[in-house]
Amino acid sequence: MTMKIQNSLLQTCELIQKEMLSVDHYLEQCVQLADTLEPTLKAFTVRATLPTLIKQSGLGPLRGIPVAIKDLIDTKDFVTSYGSPIYQDFVPIEDAEIVKKIRNLGGVIFGKSVTTEFAWRNPGATTNPWHGDHTPGGSSSGSAAAVASGIVPLAIGSQTAGSIIRPASYCGVVGFKASYGAVSRYGVHPVSGSLDHIGFFTRSVADAVYAFNLLKNSSTEEDDLIVIPELILKPVNAVLDEGNPRFAILNSPFDELLSQEQVDTVKNAAALLKASGASIEELSLPQTYWDGIEALTVLMSCEAAAVHTKHLEQFPDLLGADIKELIAKGNAYSERDYLEAKNLQIALRKSIGNYFQDFDAILAPPATGEAPKGLSFTGNPIFCSLWSFIGTPAIALPVCKSSNGLPLGVQLIGDYRADEKLVNMAAFAEASFRALHN
Repeated sequence: MTMKIQNSLLQTCELIQKEMLSVDHYLEQCVQLADTLEPTLKAFTVRATLPTLIKQSGLGPLRGIPVAIKDLIDTKDFVTSYGSPIYQDFVPIEDAEIVKKIRNLGGVIFGKSVTTEFAWRNPGATTNPWHGDHTPGGSSSGSAAAVASGIVPLAIGSQTAGSIIRPASYCGVVGFKASYGAVSRYGVHPVSGSLDHIGFFTRSVADAVYAFNLLKNSSTEEDDLIVIPELILKPVNAVLDEGNPRFAILNSPFDELLSQEQVDTVKNAAALLKASGASIEELSLPQTYWDGIEALTVLMSCEAAAVHTKHLEQFPDLLGADIKELIAKGNAYSERDYLEAKNLQIALRKSIGNYFQDFDAILAPPATGEAPKGLSFTGNPIFCSLWSFIGTPAIALPVCKSSNGLPLGVQLIGDYRADEKLVNMAAFAEASFRALHN
């Protein structure tokens, strides 16, 4: 698959604002690239036509910017199927909150990007942009692939366990999920309300910060929302002037699942960070943290069972085996199991901050390795799950390519609500990793 990586989100916005790039011409290029790649990439369930895109482009900081919207997120002028045949003809009457914001800022909805069935395991048709025989990851598969292939500079996804960080890593782009509750979930089909995060796929840390600042919450009118102040990205030199950035390499009970190439990628990333002036230490967390991964399963299963009981009753033949299994699992847990999981989540969200007194970010693998071969399995989310459970911010950064030519990367994790520190550490890391390619 021939890919043309286009300008970043920030570059494109600047060129359009300065009238150095025609919106019509830019959108035409994006549509032409999609027309060329989509027969094999299959990142979208539906796309807007060029005349519609041009007509909908408005004034504002996202003027003329085409955005891919995960098909879990309501759009009033596109079929929103949630990856399920139950909703194959469903058109919502209202946009999700984040879609409203994109439109109000001048952006255009390029199309709906493929998701797994109700953002759970059953894969859609999307292929990996770097190697079509491999998965792009799930459940934000289409969003990650659309940005990696150069079709759009920004895509919206969601993460309940590992559905932003993992596909970003498999497709070689930046994937950012802010602290839990920092971006509105209004109009997004729930997987698990206690865990669902809305996030961004871009081609750089600066692009992700720009998108977040425009699209984050400005109020707490919805349940579980928080307001994170605007993130200020400092020059790398300014970060160094404040003292050596401190990174902790995380040891986990699941490290035997990592490929050797993924192990080497984390080691190489640490060496590059150290060469750039950072300090590196190892971190092992108590078992109570790793108990959070089982607790995530409890919360997700119980809440998904509540969401999907109506689907099981009304459309049993249209519901996939994976969702049915999730419902059964949720129904098997007791109310006590659920409350214990919820209490552990609250406790860990408070206590994780104690570790961040000694370092600025955790460095960890985003996945077991490169994107697995085949399209029936979207990859293991185990290396993302704890951070989804606790609700801390996380960001995936590409580092290098595997021997098969597939992306390999790392993820950085910050303290809950310390999103600004995390993105500054990520920008520092991004600059450090460039040494690999220079």
